[in-house]
Amino acid sequence: MAHVPQIKIPAIYMRGGTSKGVFFSLKNLPESAQVPGAARDALLLRVIGSPDSYDKQIDGMGGATSSTSKTVILAKSTRADHDVDYLFGQVSIDKPFVDWSGNCGNLSAAVGSFAISAGLVDAARLPQNGVAVVRVWQANIGKTIIAHVPITDGAVQETGDFELDGVTFPAAEVQLEFMDPAAEEEGGGGSMFPTGNLVDDLEVPGVGTFKATLINAGIPTIFINAQDLGYTGTELQGAINSDPKALAMFETIRAYGALRMGLIKHLDEAAQRQHTPKVAFVAKPADYVASSGKAIKADDIDLLVRALSMGKLHHAMMGTAAVAIGTAAAISGTLVNLAAGGIERNAVRFGHPSGTLRVGAEASQVNGEWVVKKAIMSRSARVLMEGFVRVPGDAF
Repeated sequence: MAHVPQIKIPAIYMRGGTSKGVFFSLKNLPESAQVPGAARDALLLRVIGSPDSYDKQIDGMGGATSSTSKTVILAKSTRADHDVDYLFGQVSIDKPFVDWSGNCGNLSAAVGSFAISAGLVDAARLPQNGVAVVRVWQANIGKTIIAHVPITDGAVQETGDFELDGVTFPAAEVQLEFMDPAAEEEGGGGSMFPTGNLVDDLEVPGVGTFKATLINAGIPTIFINAQDLGYTGTELQGAINSDPKALAMFETIRAYGALRMGLIKHLDEAAQRQHTPKVAFVAKPADYVASSGKAIKADDIDLLVRALSMGKLHHAMMGTAAVAIGTAAAISGTLVNLAAGGIERNAVRFGHPSGTLRVGAEASQVNGEWVVKKAIMSRSARVLMEGFVRVPGDAF
């Protein structure tokens, strides 16, 4: 019988923050995948190696975790005052779909570097030495991200001494500004707090009723007190991910939270929207040992946060969830703010399974609505491999 040969597509495999994924220039994709739809989704699923009933993604570029099952499509921006349009696809590991409902804050750190190297940024705006300011349009959520990318001798600098907990080796620091990070379209027609409350009683049939902060900032997120779930906030991945009952509980909470936030209209829609919302639990500072063996002292952090992504406890912290944490911490009365001492603040350092992370945000009320002008944090990024990915020609 005849066999369809493989095709090759120019791509770069990059780490951004505590995630990594396959990056494409839109113009390099096959014509049928240059527009949203079934062909694009099928192509990206095959590139990553999904769906995989073995949960390993052996026959693709994915790494069998939510942090490594990611794709990015970039193009020169047609929007005024922006350099690049950035579209993120979270690829399900065991199911045949790509979730386009949110951003990846970690991979956002790699977008500026890719854009410069791919010629998507006007060369006249790039210093020979210094910091390039790359204006990114995040197409999934319709938001602006400003990336500050270090440049040395006219090229992106990737090496350096900036250390990021959750990443093994140091690299160059990339500062990110998430502008006006609160959602405008989903959950409450533009309100940062879709229910209108800083804290709600979230009823989850068969599980319980919990105090919850439901917030749209960076990414829709459901915050719950750790102690209300029977946790301390010092848990590492194994304590949650090895417990099927716990994972089922969190997924049920996520589904009912999505319904309460107006992100879905029917409960069964949550299964097709795995990327958003996120679920996180918070607690007051406590000593613990991170997954790397590093001792984290209560005096060095403002609170503890553990978050789930794509059905599993994240090994560190999603960048977009960090924006939600920083935003909620800046607003007195949220569960995040209360866990951090209940005081006014414009920055917070929180403990996560791999260590700590600092994120800044300044919140204010305008006409009775909470707004945040921007949230700021530092990540790093590095090209891991460049060339071509190959997929069977009939895969999409």
